[in-house]
Amino acid sequence: MIQLLFTLLMIQIAFILILSFANPIRKLVVKGLDLLKQGRGPLVTKTVAATMLVVFGSTMYTITKIQKRSKDAAVVNPTDEVLMAHRLLEASLLGFSLFLGLVIDRQHYYIREINLMRKNLETAKKRSHSNESTRRRVTAETEKPKVK
Repeated sequence: MIQLLFTLLMIQIAFILILSFANPIRKLVVKGLDLLKQGRGPLVTKTVAATMLVVFGSTMYTITKIQKRSKDAAVVNPTDEVLMAHRLLEASLLGFSLFLGLVIDRQHYYIREINLMRKNLETAKKRSHSNESTRRRVTAETEKPKVK
C-alpha cells in the first residue's frame, strides 16, 4: 500500500505543479478536472476521499493501540516497533494525500474564477470601447458647423 500511496502523491504533486504554471498542459488538466466535477464525478471523488479518511482513522487507531501495548509492557518489542513505523508512514502518506487533494481542488477553483474574471473584463473593455467610439461620433456630428 505504501508504494501505491507514494505513486498517488507523485501524481498529485505533478498536478499541482502543472496547475501552478501557465502552460498548454494546464488547459488540458483544467478541462479534465471540469469534466470530473460534472455528473457523477463529485460523488465518486467524495466516496474515494471518505474511504481514504476511514483508512486513515483505522491506521491512527492501530498506532494508538500499538503505543498503548508498548506502554503496558514497558519493554519495546521489535515487531511492534516495525509495525508502528509502517503504520505511521502509511498514516502520514494518507493524510498528505488528502491534503494535496484539497490543494488541487482549490487551485482548480481559483483558476476557473480567474479565467471567468478575465473574460468578463475583456467583455467590459469591448463594451466600453464601443460606447466610447459611439460617443465620439455623436459629439463630432453635433459639433460640425452647420452651413446656411
